[in-house]
Amino acid sequence: MNTSDIKVLVTGGSGFLGINLIRYLRAQGIKDIRSIDLVEFDYPEKGEIDAIQGDIRDKAALAKAMEGRDWVIHTAAALPLYSPEDIYTTDVVGTGNVLAEANAVGADRFVMISSTAVYGVPDHHPLFETDPLIGVGPYGHAKIEAEGECLKARERGQCVSILRPKSFIGPERLGVFALFYDWAYTGHGFPMIGSGNNRYQLMDVDDLCQAIWLCLTLPKEKVNDTFNIGAEEFTTMKEDYQAVLDEAGHEKKIRGLPAKPIIWTLTVLEKLHLSPLYPWVYRTACEDSFVSIDKAKKILGFAPKYSNKDALVRNYRWYVKNLDSFKGKSGVSHRVPWKQGILALAKYFF
Repeated sequence: MNTSDIKVLVTGGSGFLGINLIRYLRAQGIKDIRSIDLVEFDYPEKGEIDAIQGDIRDKAALAKAMEGRDWVIHTAAALPLYSPEDIYTTDVVGTGNVLAEANAVGADRFVMISSTAVYGVPDHHPLFETDPLIGVGPYGHAKIEAEGECLKARERGQCVSILRPKSFIGPERLGVFALFYDWAYTGHGFPMIGSGNNRYQLMDVDDLCQAIWLCLTLPKEKVNDTFNIGAEEFTTMKEDYQAVLDEAGHEKKIRGLPAKPIIWTLTVLEKLHLSPLYPWVYRTACEDSFVSIDKAKKILGFAPKYSNKDALVRNYRWYVKNLDSFKGKSGVSHRVPWKQGILALAKYFF
């Protein structure tokens, strides 16, 4: 396969995953990359790709972006801090639009980035692709419906890979992780909801890009399926996150706190719009949360390079190196720090 001739569309190309994926594709020899995103593409690669500022809910803009594309990687999504309406219209209706336009131009491959949020708060681990999809909140439920759109597309003959990654981190990732990195950098310890002895799988964005690439390049009969993706090596939350505090060098520690009163407090603060944390984050933070990646390893040959600790420390080092570029900024995407709200005051107790 001559990858230099492949024409690719990345939806959500201005986002954290989008830019990492674009850089990964370019390293694999892909030259013709187009992005569509609501947000301006303002990375150094701006002049080297075809960046369209547009909305996947706008069928005309999407049709223009889809022209001539061979591969489509659908990373665009309204994240949990968006309004329920924006989440539904972007994540469900928007996904249907992207699939339909990809079908119209005869795109050969389609990779959908879903989420392990589709599993909700489960009662067993590890989670397998065949486990029930119950979701939590508008985002989790929307991702389930978006996967439903993908299944319909498969029925009409499209090759659609669905990837369910664990929370992924790495260069350019801020969002909720910026809160933790800020506390570490400024010499504070960090509280865990519960003892911190639960196992909570993460993954590095580079490993997710590897899985996407495999779905684009392996035979269709292998990839026209659904796969869990995550780190292979992870310990407890307390141990994994302590690696960042150790890297920061202030001799601070992760401290466990009683789960029930903390969850109750965060629930109240969230309803009062005083905390950036949404239910799926604080309700699952004290629970085990990990998926089996055996299917992806066996069928795709997926081989994660980074452990939880590796991914967290790599992301933290990028945060420190680039701190001046996003200081004072905030928003609701993974590209900028989320406002800490009243939690900014809490760090002085740690």
